[in-house]
Amino acid sequence: MSEEILKLFRSELKVVNIGLETFYRALVDQGVKAVHVIWQPPPKLEKEYEDILSKIL
Repeated sequence: MSEEILKLFRSELKVVNIGLETFYRALVDQGVKAVHVIWQPPPKLEKEYEDILSKIL
């Protein structure tokens, strides 16, 4: 393996978790440095409501 790859595997793991909080909790419980981002995909709207919402925002 190249020296860069070995350096990567030897470095401390740091994680940005997006979505499921249970994944974040499992990482933290194992001593991994992690941050949790609460995110959900935008809801699927009917076209009429989507047009109205886009005008408001």
